[in-house]
Parts: sequence; C-alpha cells; structure tokens
Amino acid sequence: MDLGLAGKRALITGASSGLGFATAELLAAEGARVVINARDEIRLKAAAARIGATGLAGDLGQADAAGRLVAEAVAKLGGIDLLLCNAGGPPPGPFESFDDAAWGKAVDLAFMSAVRLIRAALPHLRRSDAASVLTVTSISVKQPIPNLVLSNAVRAATVGLTKSLALELGSEGIRFNSILPGWTATDRATKLLTASAAAKGTTYEAEAAEKARDCPLGRLARPEEFARVAVFLLSPAASFVTGSMVAVDGGSYKGTF
Repeated sequence: MDLGLAGKRALITGASSGLGFATAELLAAEGARVVINARDEIRLKAAAARIGATGLAGDLGQADAAGRLVAEAVAKLGGIDLLLCNAGGPPPGPFESFDDAAWGKAVDLAFMSAVRLIRAALPHLRRSDAASVLTVTSISVKQPIPNLVLSNAVRAATVGLTKSLALELGSEGIRFNSILPGWTATDRATKLLTASAAAKGTTYEAEAAEKARDCPLGRLARPEEFARVAVFLLSPAASFVTGSMVAVDGGSYKGTF
C-alpha cells in the first residue's frame, strides 16, 4: 500500500534513538523529508546521518525550545505536514519522593513540550493538505505503571490534549492521534528496568522477563514495531483516523476499552 508519504515534511522530536528514531527512519524510507530533534547533539548528528535527515538539537524541557525548533525545521523543509511529539519520560519513584520542582520539570518535559510544539506548528499545519500530529504517551494512561507516578499523571494530560485538539481542529483537516506504547526495548526501558532491579534486589534480565510474561505475545516490543503504527497514523493513508488512542503493547493492557 502506498502511504502517500513521498515529499511530505516531517518533524520528529526525541529521535536520536528509540521510538522517535525508528519512526524517523521509516518515514525517510517512505520518501518523507525528515527533521529530527534530540538533546544530545553528538548522538543526534550520528542518527541524522544514518537516515539522511536533518538534525536540530534542543531541550524540549525548556520553554523557548519548541518555537525555535519549529522555526528552524520550517526553514529547512519549507513547511510542516507531519509532527511527532515525543520526549523523554520523567524519573521513577513513589509519590512522596517528588517535590514541586520535580512535578514542574515532568510537566514541562512530557506535557508542555507537546503543547508548545503544536502551538508553534499550527500555522504551518494549516497550510498543509495532509496535516497530521501524533503524540507519544504510554499504556499507563489506561493502566498505571507502579513506581511511575509522574509519568502516569502527565501522560494522561497529553491524551486529554490530543483528543481535545482532534475535536477542535478536525474541521480544519488537521488530524491528532496518540500511540500508547507498552514495554519496548529502548534506552528508556533499560533505565527503568535497571532502576527497578536495583530497588528490588533482582537483575535487569529478571525484570525484563517479568514484563515479557505479562504480555500475551511473551516479549517486549521492538522500536520498529511501534514505528510501523506511527508512520501509518501520520500518513495520508490514515486520512479518516483522528482522535484515536492506539495501544501498541502486545495485548498487555487487560481492559476491554
């Protein structure tokens, strides 16, 4: 199936590795023109070179970063058709271990980054004939993950934003969807499982095996499995899909809705 991505202009954040990079790589392979963003400039340059993309460094946890990033991406691409809002997750820990500063940082990184990116990109998306925005959240918005109270709370806000914008801006032809990934073999998952192992006195391997047992498919996802769903949702082939929250979790979520 032709996804209609040839020549489309895409901005992908949090894309030097993991879910963002896998999505950018597949978009580029489908003929899209891609700009990727991450905080670590060295890793970003290497990632961009691997897929023939443009890399723009910036920390989306900073209030002024999104506007600069969108402006630079538009200068490179001539506009934006596709936007993937992806950022690193907040640290693990119990509720009482986090003060107001920690909550503020989590909100800036995992929620306000999407708000600011979308707000900056909207004038350009309005000029596109295939405008599509995808937020990356977590299966935790349906089934909270133990010891991830910051992420559980803030990701839910992003889903509320995504659904609200799908309703508000659908009449302008701009689509908004979100992917809710489960445990996926990324650097973020490695850090979380390693921290869990240290707290419980087990090993990373034991923690990963436990997550795999909880999944009907019996394993963690691979980043490219997330990317295939993300690229479809971003593409014109998904032209009648908006306001959807799509779980890519191997069936780990136990609810029916």
